[in-house]
Amino acid sequence: MFKGNFVQNLPKIYGTYTGGFIVFIILMAIAEQAGMTAKTIGILFVAFTVCIYAFIGYLSRTVQVDAYYVAGRQVPTVFNGMATAADWMSGASFVAMAGGIYFGGYTYMAFLVGWTGGYVLVSSLLAPYLRKFGCYTVPDFIGTRYGGNLARFCAVVVLSLASFTYVTAQINATGTIASRALGIPFEAGVWVGLISILLCSMLGGMRAVTWTQVAQYIVLIIAYLIPIFWIGSKMGNPFPHLMLGDEVARLGDLEAQFGLVKNSAADIKSAGVPGGLKSIAVAHSAVPDGGMAAWKFISLALCMMVGTASLPHILMRYFTTPSVKAARKSVAWSLFFIAILYTSAPMLATLSKLSLMDPTLATGIIGKPIADVMSIEWVNQWVNVKQAFIADFNGDGILQLNEWFMRGDVVVLSTPEVAGLPYVISGLVAAGGMAAAMSTADGLILAIANALSHDVYYKIIDPKADVRKRLLVARALLIVIGAAGAYIASMRITSILGAVAWAFDFAMSGLFFPLILGVWWKRATREGAIAGMIAGLATGTAWLVYVYPKFMDQKWLVDATGIDHLRFGIPGAIVCLVVMVVVSLMTKEPDSATQKMVDEVRIPSGKTILGKQH
Repeated sequence: MFKGNFVQNLPKIYGTYTGGFIVFIILMAIAEQAGMTAKTIGILFVAFTVCIYAFIGYLSRTVQVDAYYVAGRQVPTVFNGMATAADWMSGASFVAMAGGIYFGGYTYMAFLVGWTGGYVLVSSLLAPYLRKFGCYTVPDFIGTRYGGNLARFCAVVVLSLASFTYVTAQINATGTIASRALGIPFEAGVWVGLISILLCSMLGGMRAVTWTQVAQYIVLIIAYLIPIFWIGSKMGNPFPHLMLGDEVARLGDLEAQFGLVKNSAADIKSAGVPGGLKSIAVAHSAVPDGGMAAWKFISLALCMMVGTASLPHILMRYFTTPSVKAARKSVAWSLFFIAILYTSAPMLATLSKLSLMDPTLATGIIGKPIADVMSIEWVNQWVNVKQAFIADFNGDGILQLNEWFMRGDVVVLSTPEVAGLPYVISGLVAAGGMAAAMSTADGLILAIANALSHDVYYKIIDPKADVRKRLLVARALLIVIGAAGAYIASMRITSILGAVAWAFDFAMSGLFFPLILGVWWKRATREGAIAGMIAGLATGTAWLVYVYPKFMDQKWLVDATGIDHLRFGIPGAIVCLVVMVVVSLMTKEPDSATQKMVDEVRIPSGKTILGKQH
C-alpha cells in the first residue's frame, strides 16, 4: 500500500488515520445507543486520541539534532500548514474563543481579526527571511544577527516568559476538558493534561510534535465543525455560516424579549456565584458606540496581530520547511486551515446561545421553572463541577437571562449538550479541545526547552557538549517546564483567553522590533537590541502589574488610555522601538560582515546563511 519514503506517503497515512477516526466516532455512537454511559464515552474519546498521539510521538523518536530541533527541515508545505494551524489554534481558539464571542459579542471579534492579520506580517516580514537565516530557534537568530551572549540570553528570557504564560493557558484548557470528560477535579485534570502533552514531545522533539500536530488538527477541525452543521440542520439551516446575519438578528429579538438586566456586584456576591462565571445577560451583539470603544477594538486587534508575528513557537514552525520558498507557501496554507475554524467560531457562539434562549426550541431553558431546569442532566453536571450556576434573584422560581451563569471557557464543550445532541458529540468535542490545547502546549514547551538547551546550555554554558547530552538536557527541561506550567495553571490566576493575550503582549513588548529591525535595518546594533528588549519587556510588565485588577488595579490609567491588562504590549513595544533606535544610533554601526549578512537574508531564495554552523 505504501511505497516510497515516509514524506511521500503522508497523504495516504493521514487519509487512513482520518478514516480510522471517523470509524471510531461511529463505533462510539453505536455504543451510546447500546447503553454505554456518558462518562465511559468521554474517557474513551480522550484516551483513544491521546494514545494515538503518544504512539506517533514514539514512532518519531530521534537522536539527531536536526530532526529534534527542526524536524530535519523536510516538512511539506501543506502538512506544515496543518501542523502550524494546530499549533496556533490552541485551547484559546477552540475552547475559549467562541465563549468570548458568546459573552462579549463584537468586542471579542478583535481576537479573530488580530490573530488572522498577524499571519500577513509573518508572511511578508519574517517567515521567509528567518528560514533563509537557517536558525534553530528565535534567540538563535537574535544571538547570531546582533552577536554576543547577552543579546541571545535576553531573547531567551522574553521567549520563556511569553511561552510559559501561553502554556499555562493550554494546560488550563486540558484541565478543564479532562475534569469534565473524566469526572475528576480540575486540579487533577491539569496533571493528566501535562502527562498527555509530554508523551507527544519527549522522545522526538520537533519531528514528533510536527506529525502529532497534523493528527491533532484533523481531530480538532472535525470536532469543531460537526456540532455546527448538526445544530444548524436542526434549526433548518444546513449551512449556518450563510445565515449568520439572520441568526444574530434573532438573538437581538430574544434579548429584547427577555430583557438584558445587568446584575450588581452586590447581588452576585450575595448569591454566592463562583468567581469567573458570567451571566448571559451581559452579552451584547451590537457594535459599541464612541471613540474609546473603537480604540479598544483596534488596540486589541493590533496587540494580537503584532504578538502573532513575535511568538517564537509559531516562527519556529517555518524553520522546518525544505526551502525558503516553501516557508512562504506554508504561511498561506496555515491561514487557510486556520480560517476554517475562525470563520466558524462566531457561528458556534450564536447557535449555542440560540439553543439556550429560543423558547420555540426544546432545548431552551430561559423562561422555564428553575426546578425543571435543575432536573436537566447537563445542567446538573456543569453546576456540580462549578462551571455553571443558577441564582434566583427575584425569587419567582423562573429562570431569567440574568440568573443563568456560566464560565466562558466551557461554552464550546457544553454546546452539544445544550443543543440536545447525542453525548458522543460531546466526547468528540472534548477530544478536539484536548487536541487543540495539547498541540499548542507541545509547541510552546518545546520552544522554551529548545531555547534553554540550545541557546543557553549549548551556546553559552557548554559549547563542547555532545549530541546525547544536548538532547538529554532538552528532554529534562521539557519535564521541568511542563510541571511548573501545570502548577501555575492549577492556580487559575486568569482565564484561558486572558493568559493567551498576556503571552502575545509579552512577545510583542520584547521581541517584535528586535526581529523586524534585525532583518530590515542594517544599522540596528547589539547594544540597541539588548536595551530595546530589556526596556520593552520591563515597560509592558510594569503596565500589566499597575492596571490588572488582581494586582494594583489602577483604573484611572485604563480609563485615560484605554490600555488595560490585555493590551500592555502597546506601551512595551513603543518603548522597545524608541530605545532600540536611539541606542543603535548612539553606538557604533555593525561591522561590514554583519551588514552583508543582513543583505543576504533579505533575498528570499538560495542557500541558508548559517548552513552547518549548528
